Amino acid sequence: MFGRKKGKEEKDKKRGGGIKGILYGMAVHGSVTAFLRTRMYMEHLFMLMTLGDMLGFPIIPPYYSLRLLPYAVPNIKSWKTRLFRERDFTDMLTG
Repeated sequence: MFGRKKGKEEKDKKRGGGIKGILYGMAVHGSVTAFLRTRMYMEHLFMLMTLGDMLGFPIIPPYYSLRLLPYAVPNIKSWKTRLFRERDFTDMLTG
């Protein structure tokens, strides 16, 4: 007797949860993409400050760059490709 009622309530919760999730995603998507874009720019700036001497921009002393190197090694290859890729005017329209 209690199992049937509980099962129906769970189905109603799932339906409401799905709609609630869709509305939440639609409302927050813009701010999440803005936060991710800001994070990307901050990571670019961090990598340029710490490893800029690899590209000819010595911003901080090499001692501190070497101390931060183990944390930055996994991101070096992708950072270089993002930094040196060709850009055209359509990139400004999408981002």
